[in-house]
Amino acid sequence: MQVQKLRLKRGWSQQQLAELSGLSTRTIQRVENGQPASTETLKSLASVFEIDFSDMTSEADMPVSNPFTVEEQLAFSHVRRVKRFYIHLLQYAVVIGALALINLVTHPARLWFVWPALAWGIGLLSHAASVFEFIPFFGADWEKREVEKRLGRSL
Repeated sequence: MQVQKLRLKRGWSQQQLAELSGLSTRTIQRVENGQPASTETLKSLASVFEIDFSDMTSEADMPVSNPFTVEEQLAFSHVRRVKRFYIHLLQYAVVIGALALINLVTHPARLWFVWPALAWGIGLLSHAASVFEFIPFFGADWEKREVEKRLGRSL
């Protein structure tokens, strides 16, 4: 089983696995990307995951194309899109909050921060529509139907 799968099954981040194993986060990233690992690295990972070292070495000898099924890849892709949306939302809240504070401190009679909040808010709503698919033509199902229509066959 791949290191990334083992890590995700335990709900650990790469940073947490690095701390538990005594390795660097960069080493964890390299191993998860299929780059060869040293014997010490594999021993450390096997110890943290409580599996035999031989399981780790046989895994390291096998070529790694992609350890995940198509469904898992789609799920990871969706989770990354949702994560990017929440980061975007947090950025919006921080920046617009700072602009509002600056506006209210410097010129409270004229609320100019509303305009960037409105413009960026429209972009944020568009981002939400594409991630959460509450507008039908932004969704994966619509894309699949259109591709099948264009090809004249099902995928």
